[in-house]
Amino acid sequence: MSLHEITARRIDGSERDLSEFRGKVLLIVNVASRCGFTPQYNGLQQLYEKYRDRGFEVLGFPCNQFGAQEPGTEAQIGTFCSTQFNVSFPMFAKVEVNGADAHPLYQHLKAAAPGVLGTEAIKWNFTKFLVDRAGRVVSRHAPKEEPKDLERDIEALL
Repeated sequence: MSLHEITARRIDGSERDLSEFRGKVLLIVNVASRCGFTPQYNGLQQLYEKYRDRGFEVLGFPCNQFGAQEPGTEAQIGTFCSTQFNVSFPMFAKVEVNGADAHPLYQHLKAAAPGVLGTEAIKWNFTKFLVDRAGRVVSRHAPKEEPKDLERDIEALL
């Protein structure tokens, strides 16, 4: 299965076919509103603003699987992201990234770019996957890696 064959529910409840992002460089991130890494929303938004006109998208997928750090509804999450961090990149409905109910997108991402020692499980919020214009997963980045640290890799793909 290709990343472009997957659909996901947007934060507003509508379905979105990820083929809409064909030909774009993507940074896909599982996010949370009450996490120590939540301030990374600023860096993600800055990357989005800097590179979106060159074919770059950040896709945010809220997840409540780590320390229950994303307990709100989609409406609450959307309001938080827009009012606290001026997020304008595409946000999606809450998903699970690990376990039997992991969203198909995350099943695909984890299989394509396993973590340390080959483990597929996402360890925490703000794990980042960089995807090239053809939909191939290029790299996986740990939560502690700041968005700005990915700029060189993003520019190389643009």
